[in-house]
Amino acid sequence: MHQLGLIRLQERVGGLGLLLPILALSAGLHLYRLDALGDANLYYTAAVYSMLQSVSNFFFVAAEPGGSVSVDKPPLGLWIEALSALLFGVNGVAVILPNVLAGLASTAIVFGMVRRRSGLGAGLLAAMVMAVTPSSLAAERNNTMDGMLTLCLVFGAWAFLRASETGQGRFLWFGAAFIGLGFNVKMLQAYLVLPACYAVYLLTGTEGWNRKLLKLGATTLVILAFSLAWAAAVDLTPAEERPYVGGSTDNTVMELIVGHNGLSRIFGPGRDAQPASSVAGPGPVGARPGIRRPGSDGPLPPGASGAPPQPGGAGGAGPGGPQETGQPGFFRFLTAPLSNEVSWLLPFALLALGALVLEERFTWPLGPGHRPLVLWGGWLLTCLVFFSVARFFHPYYLVMVGPPLAVLVASGAAVLARRLNAGSRAASIAFIGGAGATVGYQWFNAAQFGVTGFWVPLGFLATACGAIVLVVRRTSRASQIGVSMLGFGMLLAPLAWSVLTVLHPTSRGVPTAYAGDDRATPPFGPALLANPRLIEFLEGNTEGVRYLLAVPSAMMGAPLVLATGRPVLYMGGFNGVDPVVTEADVAALVKDQWLRYVFLGPSPGQTRADVRGWVISHCAAVFVPLQAGAGSAQRTPDLNRAPGARLQPSPGGQPRDGPGPGSNAAPIYDCRG
Repeated sequence: MHQLGLIRLQERVGGLGLLLPILALSAGLHLYRLDALGDANLYYTAAVYSMLQSVSNFFFVAAEPGGSVSVDKPPLGLWIEALSALLFGVNGVAVILPNVLAGLASTAIVFGMVRRRSGLGAGLLAAMVMAVTPSSLAAERNNTMDGMLTLCLVFGAWAFLRASETGQGRFLWFGAAFIGLGFNVKMLQAYLVLPACYAVYLLTGTEGWNRKLLKLGATTLVILAFSLAWAAAVDLTPAEERPYVGGSTDNTVMELIVGHNGLSRIFGPGRDAQPASSVAGPGPVGARPGIRRPGSDGPLPPGASGAPPQPGGAGGAGPGGPQETGQPGFFRFLTAPLSNEVSWLLPFALLALGALVLEERFTWPLGPGHRPLVLWGGWLLTCLVFFSVARFFHPYYLVMVGPPLAVLVASGAAVLARRLNAGSRAASIAFIGGAGATVGYQWFNAAQFGVTGFWVPLGFLATACGAIVLVVRRTSRASQIGVSMLGFGMLLAPLAWSVLTVLHPTSRGVPTAYAGDDRATPPFGPALLANPRLIEFLEGNTEGVRYLLAVPSAMMGAPLVLATGRPVLYMGGFNGVDPVVTEADVAALVKDQWLRYVFLGPSPGQTRADVRGWVISHCAAVFVPLQAGAGSAQRTPDLNRAPGARLQPSPGGQPRDGPGPGSNAAPIYDCRG
């Protein structure tokens, strides 16, 4: 027994030794020039900086230091990023690092799960697929928190799988806790794995139906408790004592869960697509959606707690519609613009589902051989169905497809290899056909993005050579060589695309896999707002004033937060449609000397109509020269007349609040009186 245990220990150590090069490759891809990404998604990075200013900002996930509005996401991922920033400073590397570590941990866990069931070779293949999935690299080299979501879901899947094997309730509670934690990273997206997790316990567990259903009922309660604890705490806090809940229509987290982060993902953004000027009404009576103004927080002086480095470029969240994801339907996974994310091995993964179906005879309950089919196949198919019909999501959401894709490719390859070694001609044909179809699709997929390279024909050549070896094989050694060549041929394209994704990052706000060009990302907000001359002017004229500036949205204000460390009032939340403040709120803030300057945006529709009307009626336009030596700031009614007069409506009835003449001006409004 002692000798047998020693042999098993040596096998485990040897397996880990083979895993280390794959983890090293993954770490190298994740960490390569990470500092070149600047401050990554500025919306989240500015929120992290804001969360470190007070306990209240931290708990409620305030989007800016003044605590006017929260981030439109749950807290857990941002809490972890804030703790990382507390250790390493507020910078891009610090806020991205938790996602990188989560990605590496997910790879190691998937390796262990597959190795335990299908052997060392399959475990290494699964780890390699995880390491070279382009969407995973793009998302995990960012602070959008999807890497941490994936890690929570992988832990949860492992626990449900163990519960089905052992019948022990503690694994169900463990899995429920991690699914609930995943909910607190990306809300309802975490629940996409629940059908597969419940199914693997129901269909493959050996307990009776009554005990299974009773335990799953209790598990559901645990999931809901973990999921909704923070939401309940926020919604039970009086609205005037916390930030407005960003992304919601009624200042509650529950509406955010069901609306913006729920039904809107399936049916389209709806309200989110409306211009800010069309959003009317102050919200429900008794829940004033105004700015939180706790007396204990006081104005933050310029540079309080030390301002982080200058923002590092573009970012922001795009519209998440067809221009990013293509038209709804399964074929969006196989065609541009979405097919560059996770689809490189999708044909073989679908073939693997068939191989796992034939793994063993169907019994009741299903046997151990069908557990990967139910869990990972269910996870993959649920995601494929959801993302086929969803109308509002970003490409990096597909990072959660990486684990089931990797497990199915590896497990299916292991099944086919075993049957092939047993002399099955059908398995040989299936393996060769599946690999050939996959490499052929990869060639087509690369061509969709106008990309050619030596790796394209090389992958086809390796696959062809592997097929020949399998056809003429005479020994098991030849079979291993042939299978290895087929695997190499299929992995070459996603590996190359992952390298291209790392070498040519195309977006910091909405991370995506390489798309065939080095297109520049539009600025996160108007570049003029982060101009040093404007910042110097604002800071010099807002001493003792809490807010540096009021802006229509976080898209415009986040660069200012990171550049100055000062509160910036996001009047419309993230993208300008949240009713964070009303006309009365702005008037009160000005009266209390909490706010002096307001920026209404380059176009009239970017600010609520009531707020915009009040500002134009009660404040004077300020023309701030930005070029060196251009002189001091001036007041002017329409930026074309003599200084000192109030801005008046144009003959057509629309206020003249657009940009002034030339490109060296930042028109803002001075509401001092």
